[in-house]
Amino acid sequence: MSQKRIIQILSAGGVGVLATDTIYGLVGSAILPEAVERIYRLRKRNKNKPMIVLISSIGDLKAFGVRLGAKESKFLRKYWPGKLSVILKVPSKKFFYLHRGTKSVAFRLPKLARLKKLLKETGPLVAPSANFEGERPAASIKEAKKYFKNKVDFYLDGGRQASKPSTLIDFRGKQPIVLREGAVNLDILKGC
Repeated sequence: MSQKRIIQILSAGGVGVLATDTIYGLVGSAILPEAVERIYRLRKRNKNKPMIVLISSIGDLKAFGVRLGAKESKFLRKYWPGKLSVILKVPSKKFFYLHRGTKSVAFRLPKLARLKKLLKETGPLVAPSANFEGERPAASIKEAKKYFKNKVDFYLDGGRQASKPSTLIDFRGKQPIVLREGAVNLDILKGC
């Protein structure tokens, strides 16, 4: 399937499976609530648990009402793009379908060139791992198809994915807190 067709599908509210910068993700537009809800159903995900949003630039955060302090801005400009997901405050009720009442969302700016190019065309995408909640993430399209069969609009094969998930850092408090150790070395938090 062509990149152009995938962009059309995602822009129209469709969902699919593709290789992200870490592992395979089940992706859909973060701007379209119906795409987000469809992914919750497909993944059998806890409805109260927010999903990660992939962005193509730090500027994309403005669309979600994120206001970065000097500390967060400096940190993100130093460590993004990369395999680092950061939880930031998203206070607007408009984005309840993303933050599920937590008033915060995890964002990641991937380094992978083809993924950044796709994100520039589609806009931000929700991208939880390609599996049912609590199950092992798919490392290949074959594994993803065992979960989702013909219930998604496309599969984009990126080969076998063996990366760890992204490191997850919570920036909502006075000090950043590591919630998940992943692909990025935790020494980056020294001096935060």
